[in-house]
Amino acid sequence: MSHTGYPPWVVLHIPHDSLVIPDDVRSQLLLMDPDLELELLRMTDHLTHALFAEPCGEATVVRAPVSRLVVDVERFPDDAREPMAARGMGAVYEVTSHLAPLRRRLTLGERLALMRAWYRPHHEQLEAAVSAAVNRHGRCVVIDCHSFPSVALPYEQADPEVARPDICIGTDDFHTSNALVDAFVSAFRCQGWSVSVNEPFSGALVPSSRFRKDRRVAAVMVEVNRRLYLREEDAKPLWDFGAISGRARECCRWALSAL
Repeated sequence: MSHTGYPPWVVLHIPHDSLVIPDDVRSQLLLMDPDLELELLRMTDHLTHALFAEPCGEATVVRAPVSRLVVDVERFPDDAREPMAARGMGAVYEVTSHLAPLRRRLTLGERLALMRAWYRPHHEQLEAAVSAAVNRHGRCVVIDCHSFPSVALPYEQADPEVARPDICIGTDDFHTSNALVDAFVSAFRCQGWSVSVNEPFSGALVPSSRFRKDRRVAAVMVEVNRRLYLREEDAKPLWDFGAISGRARECCRWALSAL
């Protein structure tokens, strides 16, 4: 495998690794502190910045500054377009991972304030990063960086008894070519990891201005099973985290070099 860094036309999107909940948002949440800590443990993509982006080479990193329990920047802003909104998990979550009430009912103004404060600035940063890559290099690949629990959470509506792969590669019909899928699947399988495509999670994020419009922008989601790199009961990294993260980054870089 190649040992070069990420090329400059790559954007690493890290939406779910923050544990930050601002005080004004904390007052909206119905959970007591221990229950909130448990929900953050379950729903955070722990250490994904370290897993994918340390070091990041010449890539641009776009990282959400607050927890997905504040706003989920991975969702469509309009609940009418967002499938997860039907489960109470649109851009502004109403329920927990176990489908219990998460926050009090918000006014329209309060929801808009959350979107203005956290959602829009994040997507403006993503749009700028992708535009800069396209303008300078004629293309961009967005790697959507995630992790997932080894056992399905209730909100997923999946069978918790079904074994999950080590790696999930998510795709978009327009922005993820067969060559891109094959390169990422092959790279991770060469490391001895089991790999599934769009299972248990699917999709790959692209800025809205270019979504299903601009083929110069490619996207792929990489989801790493948390059992590979941390203790899921407390989110502490495993002793070999450095080696695992190095292998994961090398897989991504090798896949890009194979295109």
